[in-house]
Amino acid sequence: MQQRHDRNDAWQDDDDEATGRPFKRLSREDAARLREIDPPLSPWRVVAVQAAVGALVALLGWLVTGRGEAAWSALYGMAVAVIPGALMARGVTSGLTSMSPVVSAVSVMLWESVKIAVSVVLLLLAPKLVRPLSWPALLAALAVCLSVYWFALLWRGRKKS
Repeated sequence: MQQRHDRNDAWQDDDDEATGRPFKRLSREDAARLREIDPPLSPWRVVAVQAAVGALVALLGWLVTGRGEAAWSALYGMAVAVIPGALMARGVTSGLTSMSPVVSAVSVMLWESVKIAVSVVLLLLAPKLVRPLSWPALLAALAVCLSVYWFALLWRGRKKS
């Protein structure tokens, strides 16, 4: 049976738990090289793709139904995903978030809360702002735009050859 360490010993351990080999700390140059090989995905790219996908859903809704209400509702559904996503992207990419890991974590939680609140308010305002409103078109566009986050994970997982 594995012996438990008290908290202080666990923080001092420099072994990789999976392999048992010593953990190698990265130098500044190693970290820069790693970022060149595997650059981070910009949240602004995700927001831009969400907007483009939402516009395509709106166009498709207009072509399929022949009515503007589906297109406007789908565009509003896209806005329900894009506006809060842009607010969060702006918040988490500000200079304040790079001050420390704690500030960064709190910033992500704060901006995620803002994102949820703005999304809920936009959905509540939908019947007043979009007339006539097509809930199926709005929700379809919203669902497709939110699915872009899953594709962002796939983009992130792809390695350059």
